[in-house]
Amino acid sequence: MSEQQTEQTVPGDSGASDSGAERPEARLERAVRAAEQALIEFEIAVETFRVEVENFSRLHHQKLGPMYSRLDELDALIAEAKAARSGDPEDLRRAREARSLVMPMPGVDELFHDWLDSDGISDDAGAMLTERPVRPPERVRPSEEVRRLYRDLVRQAHPDLAQDEAERTRRDEFIARVNAAYGRGDERLLRGLAQEWADGPEPEAAGPSESEELYARLEWLSRRKELLAMVAKELEDSAIGSMLRMAPEDPDRLLDEIAEQLLATVSEREAELAGLGGA
Repeated sequence: MSEQQTEQTVPGDSGASDSGAERPEARLERAVRAAEQALIEFEIAVETFRVEVENFSRLHHQKLGPMYSRLDELDALIAEAKAARSGDPEDLRRAREARSLVMPMPGVDELFHDWLDSDGISDDAGAMLTERPVRPPERVRPSEEVRRLYRDLVRQAHPDLAQDEAERTRRDEFIARVNAAYGRGDERLLRGLAQEWADGPEPEAAGPSESEELYARLEWLSRRKELLAMVAKELEDSAIGSMLRMAPEDPDRLLDEIAEQLLATVSEREAELAGLGGA
């Protein structure tokens, strides 16, 4: 065996294996990517719940508001009828207090704020006046297909996946349009946005990151998650959020149940008022 051959087979000379060794930043990069995806999923969950809370709040006011107003009026009438019968100062105080809780009649602007827009009378108002079908109120929760489209778009186009400021700006503007379409439950528009994103420029491939940048990225993601957790808690602890948690699978049905209970209460109050000889 020659000297050259001996040098080539010396134990411990693992140059070939060293060339395939993982670079130090690789594990950190994987942690950053995993944190980014986890944050995006968390943001999707928070945004979907926010839309449900807003929709539920709007429908709650639209559907149940008149019943609550009727109950307040009946309570005031009952208290006034009792006070008129007894003349007791305490009954008179209760009657004044009950009447103060009744919402005053709205002004003209308040009555017609949903009827008028920048072009004059709104489409829905025109439909009511001409007996055309009016658009039904939106559901609390967008359809499952709308939710799927929304999640897919956010996962693809989320601004946190941008590698430079110009790309982040483009993604920010696109996601704002996605959020608006999701808030309206507009499946057709979401499909169009999905096609638009698919046809758009591909994001540039990310080059190797320095360790300091990766650590800074992880810290930013952590702070962002803390802020989102605060937003989620505020939504969950709100009155509407608490009601939604009572019926997470079918929040629309919850509105119907509450409406039935309110109608029964209204009937009881009207019977009580009739017994007192009230109007």
